[in-house]
Amino acid sequence: MTGLVYKSTGSFYSVKTEDHQVFECRIKGKFRMKGIKSTNPIAVGDVVDFEIDESTDEVIGQIHHIHDRKNYIVRKSVNLSKQTHIIASNIDVVFLLVTINNPPTTTSFIDRFLVTAEAYGIEAVLVFNKIDTFDDAMLDEQLYLQHIYSEIGYRCLRVSAINGKGIQALKDLMVGKVSMFSGHSGVGKSTLVNALEPNLNLKTKQISEQSKQGQHTTTFAEMYDLSFGAKIIDTPGIKGFGIVDMEPSEVSDYFPEFFRLKEDCKFNNCLHKDEPHCAVKKALEEDKIAWSRYNSYLKILEGDEEHYRTDIYNDDRIASDESRKS
Repeated sequence: MTGLVYKSTGSFYSVKTEDHQVFECRIKGKFRMKGIKSTNPIAVGDVVDFEIDESTDEVIGQIHHIHDRKNYIVRKSVNLSKQTHIIASNIDVVFLLVTINNPPTTTSFIDRFLVTAEAYGIEAVLVFNKIDTFDDAMLDEQLYLQHIYSEIGYRCLRVSAINGKGIQALKDLMVGKVSMFSGHSGVGKSTLVNALEPNLNLKTKQISEQSKQGQHTTTFAEMYDLSFGAKIIDTPGIKGFGIVDMEPSEVSDYFPEFFRLKEDCKFNNCLHKDEPHCAVKKALEEDKIAWSRYNSYLKILEGDEEHYRTDIYNDDRIASDESRKS
């Protein structure tokens, strides 16, 4: 039998077949021994082949084959630095939920996520959530961030799950696609899914006033069928985002505004750091590239592993590009 993985708990997988039957499945023993370096060899979104285990009274499927993925999005496993964690696979579009202050989403986190999406060929959309909570300063910062990423070419949405602003525009981008919501804990992923599909009634929690961080409400990644012809993968909140398997020479290729200038650099192997006649550095000095993006690029290039684990706590917000230059 063949089906689509809708939920992964690490030991059991909920698999739905084309005739809408759902089977609880496990991985066949030998399948685990294929040298897969990720902490989860099977992810939500995978197409798998399985057979029913006849040796037990329970109807349990055993997964024995995973179909080739068209893409997947992956990050470093925080507790096991040499391994990776596949967040989801076979995604048409990923929506990164960004909040300004409750909790804060850093530009470093945004850029690492976008670089990974670029590397794996997944369309990324920034969703600025909780716009109903903005004061004037928060609105200024949100619009400034939106300007930066819109200029690069990323689609940006402004939404409020509470009052419904922007929900229809979000739905329009999801119809007929497999979408994924991602972001820090507390940015409102589950609340937004509930706004899109109230009958799902996913659990939500409040932001901790003391830490300004969210609490985990989604324990495992899970896919849902939505009534307007879309699929959504809701994922657990992630604190940081480690870049995986990327050579220094290719990092700039996943910054679209850097890639467009690459051929104008004097050297083909320019890393845009200390090389003379660098088109990226020239554009930076002329304020055609955001300093926050360049700083994120340098951190990735330098392998700042510690930063990706702690970036939610760091004061890495943008007040203005002038402050970045200083």
